[in-house]
Amino acid sequence: MKQEIQAYDNLLQLIGKTPLVRLNKLTESYDGAFYAKLEAFNPGHSSKDRIAHFIIEEAERTGLLKPGSTIIETTSGNTGYSLAMVSIIKGYDCILAVSSKSSADKIDMLRSMGAKVYVCPAHVSADDPRSYYQVAKRLHEETKGSIYINQYFNELNIKAHFQTTGPEIWEQTGGQITHLVACSGTGGTISGTARFLKEQNPNIRIIGVDAYGSVLKKYHETGELDLNEIYPYRIEGLGKNLIPQATDFEVIDEFVKVTDEESAHMARRISRTEGIFSGYTSGAAMQAVKQLQEAGEFTADSKVVVIFPDHGSRYMSKVYSDTWMEDQGFFDSKSVGETRKVQHIK
Repeated sequence: MKQEIQAYDNLLQLIGKTPLVRLNKLTESYDGAFYAKLEAFNPGHSSKDRIAHFIIEEAERTGLLKPGSTIIETTSGNTGYSLAMVSIIKGYDCILAVSSKSSADKIDMLRSMGAKVYVCPAHVSADDPRSYYQVAKRLHEETKGSIYINQYFNELNIKAHFQTTGPEIWEQTGGQITHLVACSGTGGTISGTARFLKEQNPNIRIIGVDAYGSVLKKYHETGELDLNEIYPYRIEGLGKNLIPQATDFEVIDEFVKVTDEESAHMARRISRTEGIFSGYTSGAAMQAVKQLQEAGEFTADSKVVVIFPDHGSRYMSKVYSDTWMEDQGFFDSKSVGETRKVQHIK
């Protein structure tokens, strides 16, 4: 009798159900227990697989997407990769407007996935016609039969995580989670996950991670969009120079700001101590945990889940490049020991 072949029909069936892994060495002196939600285990190596798949299937269901349609999006890299992957499998063209702040690795990966890529200057205002927001809108208007995903202002961004990431974390922790720490860019991941978790237990603390140079933390605290808060920073996929409608500020209890330099070093630390090859934004999330520990946020009973959004392979030309780190001025007498581990024999 022939055994049935055990195989998935395609990569889309692998999206979600990512593992929760306890952090050990990195947090051994911290109060409580700490767990990383490893979104790099998605087939596209980031949490953005969830929204790409969910939004595209909703567009198909409602008739917005038809055979021959083109998918257009604004992205710092990860969403674009996920959209390109889903587009290949489903048979759509994909056009992406990408921030010039995105690593060369990410941009090359987008092109390798068949997407048409427009690289737009990062440090211009959101309403500047050269910004990746405006370029994507223009391309949508010019491309017949296209849809614009518009993740920053799409409620489905939140809904995707409400239906997947939130329930997964609740089940994986047996309902014991006391804190969620997640970076906020579009806000979809933290908002959707938080909405679900707060419905289960409103006492769970939801802590967003923001960048210096971004407006999110001050807007959360004051309701004011302060343009004086905006200045260039290096972390990708974190923070914003506008207020995304895909962020539900009411379910977030607090924002913590982290620096480019400390986040870069923390990403390297995660790799060296836990063996988890994490991305720049994962370093930012873990740096926020460190700052929260120092501020006395946690107790011995805390059960803290930290979302690690993507994989370190997308930052080989940035945080994992000694040359880039030196160019940014991120190596000093305290941190230089973590580099130059390669010896060339002549």
